[in-house]
Amino acid sequence: MSVPPRRTPPEGDPPGAEGGSRWSAVERYALGRREGGVVASLLTVAFAFLVGGVLIVVTTGQSPFPVYRSIFEGAGLDWLLPWVQGAEREAAAFNLQQTLLLTSTLILTGLAVAFAFRCGLFNIGGQGQYLAGAIVAVIVGSHLDALPSLPHVVLALVLGTLAGASVAALAGVLRAAVGAHEVITTIMLNWIVLWVGVFLFTVSGPLQDTATDAPVSAPVGDGAKLPVVWGDPEFQGLHIGVFLALAALVAYAVILDRTTLGFGVKAVGFNAETARYAGISVPRSYVAAMAISGVFAGLAGAIDILGWQFRLSTGDVQSSSVGFVGIAVALLGRNTAIGVGLSALLFGSLLTGTSTRNLDPEVFEPSLASNLTLLIQGLIILFVGADVIVGWLLGRVRRSAT
Repeated sequence: MSVPPRRTPPEGDPPGAEGGSRWSAVERYALGRREGGVVASLLTVAFAFLVGGVLIVVTTGQSPFPVYRSIFEGAGLDWLLPWVQGAEREAAAFNLQQTLLLTSTLILTGLAVAFAFRCGLFNIGGQGQYLAGAIVAVIVGSHLDALPSLPHVVLALVLGTLAGASVAALAGVLRAAVGAHEVITTIMLNWIVLWVGVFLFTVSGPLQDTATDAPVSAPVGDGAKLPVVWGDPEFQGLHIGVFLALAALVAYAVILDRTTLGFGVKAVGFNAETARYAGISVPRSYVAAMAISGVFAGLAGAIDILGWQFRLSTGDVQSSSVGFVGIAVALLGRNTAIGVGLSALLFGSLLTGTSTRNLDPEVFEPSLASNLTLLIQGLIILFVGADVIVGWLLGRVRRSAT
């Protein structure tokens, strides 16, 4: 029996050149994403900070460099510098712990958006799925005190994760069964989960802490708290949730690149009709993609409750926006595992570094700090379409070189 010849990459000019017609559309797209994605992300961040710096100069008359340096130090990133020692190093360590706590959450909420994106779905419901995970985790964590610590922690994490998956899967089922657009259904589910949380923990609500008059849940029991791996356990030290977030990044990449499920999800996201013609169940891919997205978001809510927040108030339910920041994380990270991780670190650093506690009032007005963060976030989303420009420029460069 003859052995078929080994297939080699098509010869010819690279994509974008005039002689590149022998490259398939998929090969051109994949190469363009690899070459332009990193450059576009870096340009996006650079443009956002550049415009933010101009606005700082215009509105305050100050140089943006001390402001950005203060944000860098407020995020604790100066802990990585060997010459920072003594009390400054201790303060930097605490700030970095807070940054990594937030980064862990943003990794998971970013993956919740990114996984759905890979299936051609826009999951706006990361916030509701996050809250669902937090609500269930605080209920389980504040009850069942008779359980040993390890089963208690695992049960709270698992049930919180399943709560987020259930909310997201519902949107997937509606898309698969009746064609209801996931943007609409996830937005509505966000509000449903939010008001369920307010009802549960409001004054005289069924799960309000009876030991206080405040609209807040009972605190998580000591046996259900996540172990702290760095810092003071009594003062928001870095817990093992950071390793769960890193494991989620690995799981995300493995599912998409090494499993049949991931192949089907990507095929549907690339072209649903072609995937259906090839025998892939598009409705099942929609439900699976949304459910897995909800797993990531629900886990984020659970680790926040069990790791450092320990209780949930109606104010927390109504003011939280970490699920929406996950959209920006996924967009900047180009829906890749490494990209989402680095993007989450950037946004986590921004949010921690511009907090009123960390930003020096002599450098920048603390009351404007949160606005600066939102401004940079908005600019990043605005410039996130720069990959189109970068791809066009790369194509022009190649054509001029041939």
